[in-house]
Amino acid sequence: MDFGPSDEPVALKILIAGGFGVGKTTLVGAISEIRPLRTEEVLSDRGIGIDDVDGVEGKTTTTVAMDFGRITIREGLVVYLFGTPGQERFWFMWDELSYGALGAVVLADTRRLTDCFPSIDYFEQRGTPFIVAVNCFDGADRHEAEDVRVALDLDVDVPVLLCDVRRRVSAKTVLVTLVEHSLKVLTASQS
Repeated sequence: MDFGPSDEPVALKILIAGGFGVGKTTLVGAISEIRPLRTEEVLSDRGIGIDDVDGVEGKTTTTVAMDFGRITIREGLVVYLFGTPGQERFWFMWDELSYGALGAVVLADTRRLTDCFPSIDYFEQRGTPFIVAVNCFDGADRHEAEDVRVALDLDVDVPVLLCDVRRRVSAKTVLVTLVEHSLKVLTASQS
């Protein structure tokens, strides 16, 4: 199909960010229509004392560059997902990954809630629309979304929702919430 000026293909870029072991790779894998590109490496002895594995002791791999997935909404409209690395030593990648992004999902784990502060700070400082999605891990204490908002000192306009990123329908709800929020923020900024 040929695309004219009014119907050129549109690609939306969404970032999935958050702390180490919060479920970024899992979210991308749960929703991507293609086999996701993953840059995972096995955790090694070199990370001892550098990588904080408290609360995620069973984790054996880590993303060292990014995760990448794709969702085709319809012909000519594609969403690209980029999962950021969660460890501080890989944060230099974020500037490149975030360039041109519509918005970001900050995944949170209530067992390690402070791990999402760097992601929140990053997107707030750059004016990138974001939402917070609390990944409800098995066995973790459950908290209301509003309690998480207060704990993270988020603006009332930032959506906070509970999710299970292993479930495709839950991952879809997270992404739809982000797109709606991003469009609202962008529309308001143009007014």
